[in-house]
Amino acid sequence: MTGRRRWSTEEILDTAAELLRTSDAESFSVRKLAATLGTDSSSLYRHFRNKTELLRAVADRVLLAAMDGYRPEGDWKQRITALALRLREAFGEQPQLAAIWGRYASGGTGSRLVMEELLQALRASGLPDEDVPARYHRIVILLAALIASEAGISALTPKEYDQGMEQFRVAVLGADPERFPALARYARDIRPLGADRHAAFEELVAAQLARIEAEIR
Repeated sequence: MTGRRRWSTEEILDTAAELLRTSDAESFSVRKLAATLGTDSSSLYRHFRNKTELLRAVADRVLLAAMDGYRPEGDWKQRITALALRLREAFGEQPQLAAIWGRYASGGTGSRLVMEELLQALRASGLPDEDVPARYHRIVILLAALIASEAGISALTPKEYDQGMEQFRVAVLGADPERFPALARYARDIRPLGADRHAAFEELVAAQLARIEAEIR
């Protein structure tokens, strides 16, 4: 009698990534992954101890892809900006995984490569060594939040996006000026969260780096 096929770690992660393209971390389960692979959950637990460890491994592959072929160029600000844009692009191709990275983090090789480059760039900035970890932490929090926000919008279906835009218009343009005077005043200039998010991403990263530069000076 032929036994069940043994799946490699990479094959398991490939399938998990595909499932996560059309679902989220909450609805994803090891049991569902096992059913897709035509095996049982116990066989997957030989590779990963639990769901969280599996999700971290999937997110780490995105970080690895972002760092593939990366070479540090320019000054410290250019290096961090280039890295931020690479991360945004990588998670933009797999938006469902952006929230997983922000929530579960990762301790894999991809994560270590990102951490190393950020820390090296901050050291090159002239910051005192004792200030580098705190500044690193602020930058990572900012990137994770911005990337997850962008990904959340890009993961919407056209119908969901249109519904959201309609609700935004009703909420803003239909605001009662007596109860919401500031909102009524600026209603025609207020833009939805998804508008110009690429420009906003770069502006916020640049502002954080400018703050660090001002402290050094």
